[in-house]
Amino acid sequence: MIIGNGLIASLFKENDLKNVIFFASGVSNSMETRKEEFLREENLIHKTISENPDTIFVYFSTCSIYDSSKTGSDYVLHKLKMEQIVKNSCTDYLILRVSNAVGNGGNPNLLMNYLTRSVRAGETINVHTKATRNLIDADDIKKITLSLLENQELNKIVNIAYPQNYTIIEILEIIEQFYHKKIDIHLIKSGSGYDINITDLESYFAENVLTSKEIYLKNILKKYYSVV
Repeated sequence: MIIGNGLIASLFKENDLKNVIFFASGVSNSMETRKEEFLREENLIHKTISENPDTIFVYFSTCSIYDSSKTGSDYVLHKLKMEQIVKNSCTDYLILRVSNAVGNGGNPNLLMNYLTRSVRAGETINVHTKATRNLIDADDIKKITLSLLENQELNKIVNIAYPQNYTIIEILEIIEQFYHKKIDIHLIKSGSGYDINITDLESYFAENVLTSKEIYLKNILKKYYSVV
């Protein structure tokens, strides 16, 4: 069963498993402050768990939990609370903290959607020089999730992220090469980033020869952002 209709939820449409709930419906905006939005997700989690007691509950959380600039934010506190509910309420669960997923569709304001759209439109882009982001191909999220389920890696929290972060400048340089367009940027000396421990997944990226961050991002651009 798939709960949700966004980018993550759409990944599992062809792999909907009877004994697994893929819960990818909830607060996705890290700037959210409306209590009703948080309550909506909480109520839906309680309802879904109570109606499906003998299933594996896969909850898609966020790596933003590790972002020191968001510590204590309504969003992070909410996500931690939802994780605790899942751990306390489910016999079998898997909590997956995902970094910046990149795939077909999704919110137009997601980082890569915004950057590629701005570059193609020739807009000036404000670049926070100290900012870093962790980008991961949505297909890798799907493959890693299904592998964890197949191997019965349950009742744990797993970070799903790429082994290395990208600076925003690195991302834009690769986009610039991809579109063969000179980007107009405005540098701002600010921003931050955070490291994500992916010890559980290092072998996945090595075995699939996905260790070059430049090639990895170029392949993401080719797959999702080629202009016909």
